[in-house]
Amino acid sequence: MKKQTTLKILLGLSLAGALFSGYLSYTEIFQQTCAIGTCSAKVFTVPSCVYGFVMYLAGLIVSIIGLKSN
Repeated sequence: MKKQTTLKILLGLSLAGALFSGYLSYTEIFQQTCAIGTCSAKVFTVPSCVYGFVMYLAGLIVSIIGLKSN
């Protein structure tokens, strides 16, 4: 598989993951409700979905930088 194709797939998956985990993070932090029925666990007083959002955002940034470099 080509590098460009891999980066485009990473971009799509990261964007979808960032949107989903961002929604979960927003609802749990700002609305004080659970979006899917059960509240997520907290790690160092931060909901675990926030860590997922940060990781998906990092993947999104890396894929954008990789696509722009060519």
